Amino acid sequence: MKNFAVAFALLCMAAAAPTLRAQGASTPQQPQQAPTVTSVLNTLYTVVEQQVVSAAEAMPEDKYGFAPTSGEFKGVRTFAEEVKHIGFANHLFFGPLMGETIDTKNIQQESNGPAELKSKAEIVQYLKDSFALGHKAIATITSENEVTPLAKPALPFLSTRLAIANIGSFHPMDHYGQMVEYLRMNNIVPPASRPRPPQQAQPPASQPKSQN
Repeated sequence: MKNFAVAFALLCMAAAAPTLRAQGASTPQQPQQAPTVTSVLNTLYTVVEQQVVSAAEAMPEDKYGFAPTSGEFKGVRTFAEEVKHIGFANHLFFGPLMGETIDTKNIQQESNGPAELKSKAEIVQYLKDSFALGHKAIATITSENEVTPLAKPALPFLSTRLAIANIGSFHPMDHYGQMVEYLRMNNIVPPASRPRPPQQAQPPASQPKSQN
C-alpha cells in the first residue's frame, strides 16, 4: 500500500511538471485547468494499471501456473488465473457502460477469465485490453452522471458510474497483493518495489557547454 501511495504521488507530480515549467518561462502563464471527475478517476486508475500490468509482465512464462502449496492455500488461483480474474472483473465492472452484455448467471464459474487463454502473451494482452476498456468507460463519467442510478446494473453494488469506477480501482489492488506474494515466493522483486535509478541533475539552460 505504501508503494501504491508513492506511485500515485509521483504520477501527480509528473502531471504537474508542465505547469511548473511554464511558471519559470518568460511567456505568459496559461490558467491551470481545474481537475474533473474524469481526470481524477483516470489518474488513480492509471496508477492501478501500471502496478498490476508491470507485475503480470514480471513473472516468467514458466511460472504462470504457479500457486502456493504449503499452508492454507488449497484451491487458490494460479498466477495466470489471478491475472485473468482481474481482466474478467474489469469487463464485469466497466463493460456495461460500454455496451457489453454481461451474463451474471455463471460469474463464479467464469471468474478466472477465458479458459482458452494459455500463454503469457495472451493473458497479459487480455489484461491490458481490459484496462483500456476501463479507461474508455471512465471517460464517460461526469459530475452530472456519476451518481445517477443505472437502469440495469450488472450487480446491485454496481448501481452508479462512480461506484463502478471506485471498485474498478480497488479490486485489482486486492489481487495485486496476491500477485506480489507469488512473485516474491519465486525470488522476483515486484517492479514497483525495485530501487529507482538515481536521476542525473541537468545543468541550467543558461550554462555554457564545455569547449573541451
